[in-house]
Amino acid sequence: MVAVIATLIGLLILTASVYDITRLFGCDEPRRPPLAPLRGRRAALEAAELRVVGQRLHGRIDTTAYQQRMSSLAHGRRRPARLASIRGGRNG
Repeated sequence: MVAVIATLIGLLILTASVYDITRLFGCDEPRRPPLAPLRGRRAALEAAELRVVGQRLHGRIDTTAYQQRMSSLAHGRRRPARLASIRGGRNG
């Protein structure tokens, strides 16, 4: 009986370690953002902010891109605004 309990505990530990390893090497974020727009504009902006912070913490975007995206979110835009010089605006 002790051997059966020890075997079950060993299998549980092995399963937990395999699960942790796959999560460690897997994607941190889903490919598509959650369906936040269904919960409203504010929730969508919050979700976008969390994604940008996650990208910055994991080194997927640099400081400049982070600042631009957070500035866009602060102005209520979920997508970053393009620079006027790129679009051929006043300065281009």
